[in-house]
Amino acid sequence: MDILLQQIINGLVLGSMYALIALGYTMVYGIIQLINFAHGEVLMVGALTSWALITVLQPAMPGAPGWVILLLATVVACGVAAALNYTIEKVAYRPLRNSPRLAPLITALGMSILLQTLAMIVFKANYKPYPTLLPPQPFEIGGAVITPTQIMILGVTVVALLFLVWLVNYTSLGRAMRATAENPRVAGLMGVKPDTVISATFIIGAVLATIAGVMYASNYGTVQHTMGFLPGLKAFTAAVFGGIGNLAGAVIGAVLLGLIEAIGSGYIGTLTGGVLGSNYADIFAFIVLIIILTLRPSGLMGERVADRA
Repeated sequence: MDILLQQIINGLVLGSMYALIALGYTMVYGIIQLINFAHGEVLMVGALTSWALITVLQPAMPGAPGWVILLLATVVACGVAAALNYTIEKVAYRPLRNSPRLAPLITALGMSILLQTLAMIVFKANYKPYPTLLPPQPFEIGGAVITPTQIMILGVTVVALLFLVWLVNYTSLGRAMRATAENPRVAGLMGVKPDTVISATFIIGAVLATIAGVMYASNYGTVQHTMGFLPGLKAFTAAVFGGIGNLAGAVIGAVLLGLIEAIGSGYIGTLTGGVLGSNYADIFAFIVLIIILTLRPSGLMGERVADRA
């Protein structure tokens, strides 16, 4: 039972990080029907930027609390990632907005490879230790343990999700997003600027991805130029699992995927004597993807809708 509780905690932490990334996928898809496969690389750029800033701030601010340094690095990294994602949308995706769907998809894959290569050149290919800026002493809950970093991940995720719900449902930008998602041409006739709304969506997705990247690096203690690929792919799986284009579905799919992966790699791995242990954790996410696409292609909370006119 202790093992199960520990894996549930691990799964909630993992699912929280997936949720922040998946929201970026699902917001962009909901508005312009594009799968931004470079989204994981935006996470990577944000995490590497925060790592570079922390290595500068720690010697420059020797008496500052760790959380202050982490917060400053995260804020600046969010700005860098937002500028990057804005540029990607404007340069790589906007000219292809009315093209066949295959063209922006191939462009997104190419942008992903380009960003990985540029990051490898700038930051080098080796793994870099991410500084531990929060207290390392874990708390015990019913035989399981949770670290302050994991508590931070859960808390920041809840706050970010509540803010996003408020933004989408109760602000003028959120109404513009919903109108653009419904029909960008009609929204334009009503005074909404679709290009501005789409750029804002990419910026918000970049901020969420950067927060997830910083939390991912803080939790696992390492960063490198390919770190965003697998979390990005799993977050895309979570978005499809919950229903691509549905914000609540992305969160539910991400949490369920995190729980499935953690329990599958930990609890089931213990029962099988390590045969299905952590080395096989990644297969559970893609088994779920295959099953969902086979049985319910629209996802758990997705709806079958007609193509846009």
